[in-house]
Amino acid sequence: MSYFKQNSYQNPYRTRQYPSNTTQQIQDYGPYPFAVNIEQLTKGNNTFRTALWTGNHLQLTLMSLLPGEDIGLEMHPDTDQFIRIEDGKGLVMMGDTKDTPSFQQTVSADYAFVIPAGKWHNLINIGSKPLKLYSIYAPIQHPFGTVHETKADAEAAEQQNK
Repeated sequence: MSYFKQNSYQNPYRTRQYPSNTTQQIQDYGPYPFAVNIEQLTKGNNTFRTALWTGNHLQLTLMSLLPGEDIGLEMHPDTDQFIRIEDGKGLVMMGDTKDTPSFQQTVSADYAFVIPAGKWHNLINIGSKPLKLYSIYAPIQHPFGTVHETKADAEAAEQQNK
């Protein structure tokens, strides 16, 4: 299955060539111009978290949560976050304090939600299959090229970066 489509327009300003009509390893393509079928790529991702595009002010990551798994209760003081669900079912919770979520919503395919900077939040997979999503952070949240195969890998990396 190809995630990349051939572009018939030849951009004279292009400085980097991208693969087209091939199956490509998911990797970080930032900070270069990039177009992709995000639904197919998100559904095909099996890692807990992979940075797909990291720029100077924005980052796109793909995530896959196993049944019963969660992102982990967290708060980004200076980062807004947009999440779109492509497959599966989840419960998103947000609030001003760690212990009292004032917002809860069941989400599934085609749902999107925004987490304002400074809000405590978590997303739990409450379905019976992997929860597939992509997340956009502004500004960036993870180092360029981040790949966390599992949640345990993500937690270990977070501890190392403290």
